[in-house]
Amino acid sequence: MTQEPTHDAPAPSAPSDAPASPAPTATGADVRRGPLRLGDKVQLTDPRGRLHTITLATGATFHTHRGYLNHEDLVGLPEGSVVRNTAGIEYLALRPLLADYVLSMPRGAAVVYPKDAGQIVAMADIYPGARVIEAGVGSGALTMSLLRAVGDQGSVHSIERREDFAAIARGNVELFFGGEHPAWELSVGDLSDVLPQVAENGSIDRVVLDMLAPWENLDAVADALAPGGVLICYVATATQLSRLAEDLRADGRYAEPSAWESLVRGWHLEGLAVRPQHRMVGHTGFLLTARRLADGTVAPLRKRRPAKGSYPVAEEWTPEDLGERSVSDKRVRRVRRDVGQGPQLDPRTGQPLVPVPDDEAADVAGTVEGAADTLDVSDAVDND
Repeated sequence: MTQEPTHDAPAPSAPSDAPASPAPTATGADVRRGPLRLGDKVQLTDPRGRLHTITLATGATFHTHRGYLNHEDLVGLPEGSVVRNTAGIEYLALRPLLADYVLSMPRGAAVVYPKDAGQIVAMADIYPGARVIEAGVGSGALTMSLLRAVGDQGSVHSIERREDFAAIARGNVELFFGGEHPAWELSVGDLSDVLPQVAENGSIDRVVLDMLAPWENLDAVADALAPGGVLICYVATATQLSRLAEDLRADGRYAEPSAWESLVRGWHLEGLAVRPQHRMVGHTGFLLTARRLADGTVAPLRKRRPAKGSYPVAEEWTPEDLGERSVSDKRVRRVRRDVGQGPQLDPRTGQPLVPVPDDEAADVAGTVEGAADTLDVSDAVDND
């Protein structure tokens, strides 16, 4: 008879009276908690809803045309306090949210708006601990959202071509988090040159591109991305979007791309007067995502049939290729005459100086006779 193997259960550990060590505080959390302190950014909202962002400093004042407010009057107050200036105007004092900070911080380049940064974090699935490459740092707006998403245990390596933009981004990021972020590295140079040096093949989870020609870096990105990794690109125009999508399909290492834009419209809320606001954050850019395929995998062919003219040959495009209805030459000539821009006529014969078909010449002659009759009638009018 065989005997079943036995496994000794581990002895229970002796209870420890030592208190559990507190969890480490996430970078930047301390500067966003507690009473207002010197060096904090504070957003003041006046009775008309206008926002004013200041940095608390010793001996400094916030001036308007209706009085001033000493910065030191705010020090030590909890967030959400109301303060009055010398003219009795009340201001609500709060630390700015990330969305507020991005729109009020110093800019070297245009920033990625909060509505797009939120879409990037969500749709690219930027998760805690993710390894992310960002190219095109600009002023650091998107970088802050990425760092918040990956946390201290993740990694965001930002690459910027211009040294001056990189310096501005570093200043904005460190000011927001209250110092250097342990998960962030910043390099200056071209993505195609820097990426192979800072990332091994297949070691990156997500790549975020905000640049003029992202299709020029698809090869380097494909090498760095792990199978199943996400590439997300931010482009401003439809021509960029079209070129990027077609180059992704031609590359063969990416799944079918998906693209969209987001429009944000606020609402006016006043009693029963609930309606859309007259102003909105409309088009800022297009977002496109694509997943990295496993090496050697061929994506299945799409079943849907493209519309006629979607892929024209390398010839001059016609209006029909763009979906326009053709307009006959005869109609164009008639409309020209209707608006007083018809062809020049020979004063002796009344015929067009530029030859036209015989049927059109008859129409032109009739128009000339009609014009002469009209002229005779106008001369017969008694203006007295």
